[in-house]
Amino acid sequence: MTMLRDPRPKYAPFPQVPLDGRQWPARTITRAPRWLSTDLRDGNQAIVDPMDAVKKNRFFDLLVEVGLKEIEVGFPSAGATEFDFISGLVRSGRIPDDVIVQVLTQSREDLIRTSFDSLAGARAAIVHLYNAVSPAWREIVFRMDRAEVKAIAVAGAKVMRDEAAKRPNTEWNFQYSPETFSTAELDFSLEVSEAVMDILQPTAEQPIILNLPATVEAATPNIYADQIEYFIRNLPRRETAVISLHTHNDRGTGVAAAELGLMAGADRVEGCLFGNGERTGNCCLVTVALNMYTQGVDPALDFSDIDRVIETVEFCNQIPVHQRHPYGGELVFTAFSGSHQDAIKKGFEAHGQQNDPQWRVPYLPIDPADLGRSYEAVIRVNSQSGKGGFAWVLEQDQGLKLPKAMQADFSRHVQRMADDLGRELNAADIWQAFRAAYHVQTPGKHFQLVDYEETRAADGTRVFAGTIEVEGRAQSVSGRGNGLISSVVATLREAFGVALEVVDYSEHALGAGSDARAAAYILAALPDGRRIWGCGIDEDIATASVRAVISAANGAVR
Repeated sequence: MTMLRDPRPKYAPFPQVPLDGRQWPARTITRAPRWLSTDLRDGNQAIVDPMDAVKKNRFFDLLVEVGLKEIEVGFPSAGATEFDFISGLVRSGRIPDDVIVQVLTQSREDLIRTSFDSLAGARAAIVHLYNAVSPAWREIVFRMDRAEVKAIAVAGAKVMRDEAAKRPNTEWNFQYSPETFSTAELDFSLEVSEAVMDILQPTAEQPIILNLPATVEAATPNIYADQIEYFIRNLPRRETAVISLHTHNDRGTGVAAAELGLMAGADRVEGCLFGNGERTGNCCLVTVALNMYTQGVDPALDFSDIDRVIETVEFCNQIPVHQRHPYGGELVFTAFSGSHQDAIKKGFEAHGQQNDPQWRVPYLPIDPADLGRSYEAVIRVNSQSGKGGFAWVLEQDQGLKLPKAMQADFSRHVQRMADDLGRELNAADIWQAFRAAYHVQTPGKHFQLVDYEETRAADGTRVFAGTIEVEGRAQSVSGRGNGLISSVVATLREAFGVALEVVDYSEHALGAGSDARAAAYILAALPDGRRIWGCGIDEDIATASVRAVISAANGAVR
């Protein structure tokens, strides 16, 4: 089998929705929806080895911690493991008063009763009833007509109503899904939903949740938004219904469909953390929530320690979060490209210098610190990286702020190391390359400062007198100049024949407080036309400048 050159006979385009004057394209999302996590049910059904009670309890605690107020905790009729977990959770008293749990059931009398039994003693709960209504399911799976499928929903609603009445001490909430809504006729989804509402008699104070799932994502997100707006426009007693979305990701646009569905008037979003779920997964709640956050909307969910959230999700699902997953992936805030690194570095510098509360850093739609990520991981270095990348790493890891010209000089050393190693360079690699290139804090240097003192001569010049090791042998030396640096340059020329002309000098503190150190940078010209950079680091800024001159001298003789 191969892909068809003309797929039209086999695959038909999805029909447009007859919606005149659609409103959703002109709307924006301005507030958080009601959220429902279905990690413990839909997500759990989609993993190879379903979660045991330990993992489910750990996951439940995480969902509560990040702020979920509605949590679908399972499918009670699926078996004893599910039933026991749900009933045990209810009895444990671990469900906060502001959190309501939900269970799912097919529209069968015995399964509905089992679902109510699992929630015995709950303060409040949602029972979620569903049956498939689309033509493919009616004609192929059930071999029923519309009336028969509608009768299944009505019968299930009656059982829900009666079972709730038997248990008046629990605050019961009802949810109905015309399952396979995304591929069903809109008029029939409305007809069945209205019939269920007629049985359950929701009010504005006690509304029904009507969940409209993209059970299989079969069209572009704008079509789903049209379906939602059409449904809402034509739903009688709209004020008595909460419109909920449950998108899947078959076309890779589950998040977009949920966002456009909210713009179309929906009130609630169902999904899983990081999008786990059947086939290609459910809507990713993390992505939708943080998309809102980057638009200045409080999502009412807390992902300020996203790495710990990922750790729990990966432990419970035994599925890794992809390193490029939006917001949570290990590499989503990481740049390897030189031009990207330079833009990010400049963005951070500008953000630190300007008194602007707005986040404006190129390539970073969100501040990694808001999610508990450190800036050190934003820029990483490999053979594709430029000078901005390793300069950022050195600044974050060692506090060194290399002059721009020195960055260009050092880049060839980093590039050579990256090519030789054939892998990403970490901070230790880059620091090792820097020390080797500029003879900083490394043994076996040609010239090595042992000690020195500076004095002022009667004519106002400065005198450098000290001990320098040459190839490991100590030698007393001295020289005179207009300042400390020029006196060291004179010493190197007179004692060792190394002629340096200082072209540029800069310095800065490393850290703050009594333990702060200093870094000094020297650009020196040689008689043969070469230019050599040197760097010195010391607790004392004057000594750092001496070490920088000697660093350049080592570069001149090597």
